[in-house]
Order: sequence, then structure tokens, then C-alpha cells
Amino acid sequence: MIAYWLYKFCYLLAVLLPLNMAYGVAVFLSTLKFYLSPRDRKAVFANLRKILPDAGQKQVHSCAKEVFINFGKYLIEFFRVSYLKKEDFGSYVKIEGIEHIEEALKRGKGAIILSAHVGNWELGGIFMSLLGYPMFAVALPHRHKKVNELFNYQRERLGVVVVPSLGVALRRIFDALKKNQLVALVGDRDFANGGKKMSFLGATKVIPRGPAVLAKRTGASIVPGFMIRQPDDSHILRFLPPISTEGTESSIMEEYARAIEDIVRQYPAQWLMFRKFWEE
Repeated sequence: MIAYWLYKFCYLLAVLLPLNMAYGVAVFLSTLKFYLSPRDRKAVFANLRKILPDAGQKQVHSCAKEVFINFGKYLIEFFRVSYLKKEDFGSYVKIEGIEHIEEALKRGKGAIILSAHVGNWELGGIFMSLLGYPMFAVALPHRHKKVNELFNYQRERLGVVVVPSLGVALRRIFDALKKNQLVALVGDRDFANGGKKMSFLGATKVIPRGPAVLAKRTGASIVPGFMIRQPDDSHILRFLPPISTEGTESSIMEEYARAIEDIVRQYPAQWLMFRKFWEE
């Protein structure tokens, strides 16, 4: 229950304070957590040393602190989704590569948006829903029921349909793609425990098979998409060209692992991974 009340506190900060003030409090609390949470700090250090093998200790330390701060800002933005509106496009959010989504949907088989725990991935799906795209997001249920309900309420209040990554999720995903809708998945963690080991950022890691399996079975395109924070805390929702699904399942997985690898290398301080990624 402690986790729930901490998130609830963040929610109240987000909705009761002006955005700039909420950001300021988030930066302070995130910096405090950086120094007071050795387990999370060590995990982020370990991950960054893989991503930035040539970086010195000072650079890794600075980047790790930024990871914590970016997570605090992510929570503020996520809990303020009721403030978002379509008119925010162009100022708060810019879109690059939306033509890749349009081209995928013209095929009539839906599209799989492959994302990762980078930037503010939650806002990506919410803004696509605001633009009128039927949006399904596959999410791992939180182990605390009330936390799960709080997060899903935020996701669903602007039209995103949440599909739990357990149980009967597969049928709902197939149905959504059959109806030519969008399904968002994160590809940097294997929640289903059925992935395949391959090279990722220079070390071996289990990569989820889900996007490749869905693409092969349904004919849906896989379009990498990431919500990248900018220095002024606006965002770019960037879609990349579709991943080829003509090859084997393994070749598809290798291609989307490279897409995620590239974005993590570009924005290491925006990869919000608070566990020792290669030791899971």
C-alpha cells in the first residue's frame, strides 16, 4: 500500500500545482530518491555502463541522476492527462513520421507500435487516441491492485484501451488488429517469459517474441514509435519506417531489437529502467 500512497501523492502534486511548479517539486523529490535509493541507483549505474562503455564515472553519475529526474517528470505528465487536448499538437507535442502509421493502416491489417520505456511512452498512446486513432496498449498489471487501477484510469480516461499482458490478452489484440486498429507494445522487457536470447547493447538479453509473433500471424506492420523528451520538456512523437516482416521470426526480432537499441543509445538518460536489465 505504500506504493499506492506514493503514487497518489504524485497524482495530487500533478493536478493541484501549476505545471512548472509540479516539475520543480518532481525534480527535487527525484533527486532526493537518487541519493536515498541505493538499489535503484546501482541498477541505473549498471545499465548506463553498458550503454556508455567509454564514459567516465562523472558522466555516468550525471546521466543516472537525469534518469531519476526524467522519471519524476514522466509521472507528473502522466497524472496530468486530463489537461491534454488535441490542440497541444504543435506546441507541447510534435509528430514525426505519422505517414508510416497511415501507410500501415492502408493495408487494412492494423499496426503494432513497438515502443520501449523511453521518454514518456504513456503519452504517446494517449496522444494517438486524442488524434482519433483507436488505440490499444498492452500493459503489465501492477502487483498492487490499487496502483494498477490508478494507472489504468489515467490511460483510459482519454480513450486508450488497456489490455493486460496476461490471460486472454492475445484474443483482444488479434481482434484489434483484425479491425485495423493500433496496438502498442514495449519491446525492451519480456513480460511473457517466452522471449529469445540475442545481443542487445553489446550483451545477451532475452527479447520478447510478441511483436514478431503477432506480425507473422496477422500480417500487421510493426512501426517503431517513441515519445522523446526535448530540453524544454516538450516532446517529439517519432515514428520510424516499418520493420520488415518478410523474414523469419528471429530476423524480425533482431530488427526491432536494433531499433530500440539505437533509441536507447541516443537518449540514455531517457531510458527509465530501474532494474539491472541484463541480470533479470
